[in-house]
Amino acid sequence: MNGMTRRLVVVAAVVGLIGSASLLRAEEKSWEELDAASKRAKIDETANKTKDDILAADAKAKDLYKKSYGWAAFDNLKIAFGFSGGGGNGVAVVKKGDHRTYMKMGTAGLGLSLGAKKYQVLFLFQDKTTFDNFVEKGWQADASAGAQAGGEGVGAQTGFVNGIAVYQVSDKGLMATADIAGTKYEKNDKLNE
Repeated sequence: MNGMTRRLVVVAAVVGLIGSASLLRAEEKSWEELDAASKRAKIDETANKTKDDILAADAKAKDLYKKSYGWAAFDNLKIAFGFSGGGGNGVAVVKKGDHRTYMKMGTAGLGLSLGAKKYQVLFLFQDKTTFDNFVEKGWQADASAGAQAGGEGVGAQTGFVNGIAVYQVSDKGLMATADIAGTKYEKNDKLNE
């Protein structure tokens, strides 16, 4: 690839990133205009779809869900331009009784990356203690957090790790690995009032 071609590729990537950032600002504005009840309804809709899509695509996830105490799903948009940042909203749900706690997530990092990625994450919690710690204390995903997948991008996580199973899905389907390192999850006090 010659110098001119490389510059054109970089310019095209920057233009795409600017378009993604503009779309993100428009989504944020419409989100900010919603009242709390409408925000919770939108989070619930997205979370339920994420859970249902992953459970339909992966028999192992479905089996773990049946054994789980509760679950949480988050919708995230991550943008990178030399540094990365992102955020989103989600809900943690106790299966028995359907008690819901609304949460938020955020991520930041440095690196040689460029682009935007929209994805959803599903957590399955093995027991009450793990679920309660996630909700009440928040959770910071480290570099080892994530689900490994088998062939064709289908999640191969066969059991809980430290009481949690993690799945990530994008517009391309269930992802080979859940890239959630550096992401912080915590209660959204405004939506739990």
